[in-house]
Amino acid sequence: MKGSSGAWTWVVAGIALAAAVAVSVFGCNTPEAAADAVPPRGETSYMSTIEPPFDQVYAQLSREKPEVMRRQLALLHERYDLSNRPAPGVTMTRGKPVQGGVRVRLPSGVTWQQLAAMSPEEIKRRNLWPKGFLPLPHPDQPQGGQVFPKVLIDEILRQEGRDLTRFDVDFDLPEHVLPEFPPPLFLTTRPDLGDVSHGELITRENFYRLFNGILNPKQIEGFRLLVTPFPEQQFNQTADRRSVKPSLGVACFDCHPNGHTAPGVHLAQDARPQWFRRRIDTPTLRGVNQQRLFGSQRALKTVEDFTEFEQRGAYFDGDIVIAVKKGINILDRGHQVQAMAELQEIVDFPPAPKLDQFNRLDRTKATASELRGEQLFYGKARCAKCHPPPIFSDNFLHQLTTERFYTPTLVNGLYEVEGGPTKTFPLRGIKDSPTYFHDGRLITLDDVVEFFNLVLGTRLSEDEKRDLLAYLYCL
Repeated sequence: MKGSSGAWTWVVAGIALAAAVAVSVFGCNTPEAAADAVPPRGETSYMSTIEPPFDQVYAQLSREKPEVMRRQLALLHERYDLSNRPAPGVTMTRGKPVQGGVRVRLPSGVTWQQLAAMSPEEIKRRNLWPKGFLPLPHPDQPQGGQVFPKVLIDEILRQEGRDLTRFDVDFDLPEHVLPEFPPPLFLTTRPDLGDVSHGELITRENFYRLFNGILNPKQIEGFRLLVTPFPEQQFNQTADRRSVKPSLGVACFDCHPNGHTAPGVHLAQDARPQWFRRRIDTPTLRGVNQQRLFGSQRALKTVEDFTEFEQRGAYFDGDIVIAVKKGINILDRGHQVQAMAELQEIVDFPPAPKLDQFNRLDRTKATASELRGEQLFYGKARCAKCHPPPIFSDNFLHQLTTERFYTPTLVNGLYEVEGGPTKTFPLRGIKDSPTYFHDGRLITLDDVVEFFNLVLGTRLSEDEKRDLLAYLYCL
């Protein structure tokens, strides 16, 4: 079966199979199914090369779109409080309010402190694992593919006349819980300049004006390639696409605007079948010069490897056959890939004025609460075990085995298992990068603290949680 959008025949088969699984377990068309009824294997790893008429696909998927979004938004509402409630006095680098408070909804009749006092076995037996801590499905898991927030779609359309709107699905999270847009861009080579984006979304229309005289010629060439659209699974010039009109494709900096994140969503291409593929939020490129693993699970060893790999196959869900059909872009490693990597490797984190040269709190600038939070970070909360300075990542993969707390089920087309070890992402500048975890299931840093308080069994008090949160905002 296919990876993401692909041929309509796969879509029908995938939806029918998920429905059949639900019916076989519950006797009705429910989005949830028991673990023992979920097929562990698909019919094939390859996408179908059969291309149905575009008008037929467009008519059916656009007609089904309202129900697809209703189902996904109902799931979000069941799991989260998505209201606009900023944390008092906390903003991102360019001033957007940071959302505060725990947004994951608790099961009825239990508190966070009570839950933290229970063993994983008791939480699982009593079915008390908060649903917001479960893996989050793609807005349309059977279809999958890249989906962009409206604010980014509108700006790309305004600047370039290129439309990243999909006729089958929309982005599912509200704008106020996302990173500020456009995000600032800082360079390791020119920290004296501050935000070199000057509040603009950097595209092929303005990159040369903004960076000629600041970057070297190789970096400018890398920037040109990073803002140039190339064919992709959902945005291409074949009939098998998810845009109304044939599309030039997607640029690297569409997913990573100004070297950061919007964040758009996709499905990881690593696993098959489709119901085992994990939603992935686009990570920031800030600090990739100090990272040694790329991809949430692929563990590619250099940013050059990652850049070339994405262009050759992952933008087409890892299917190299379909990549040729839709417009594979094979880059020259010694010139183009190296230039793109060199630009990515000078994207810096935003300033952290309360950190000293060793990325520890400056005691003359930090509050008492922040200093207590730092002690917790390196001590009782155990955060530094996986998130040591200078970028607050150990550059390893870790497996949290959260299935200790719940029984996996099929929900909205996703079999909700963690799916193995996942990269430790950096915490520098973390307040600028909501939502959290590889799939965006954690809306605020408050949610992150509660999640790891359960997973690691640290049993933090309410005061300790507040202090730890105050420290995280300093990073």
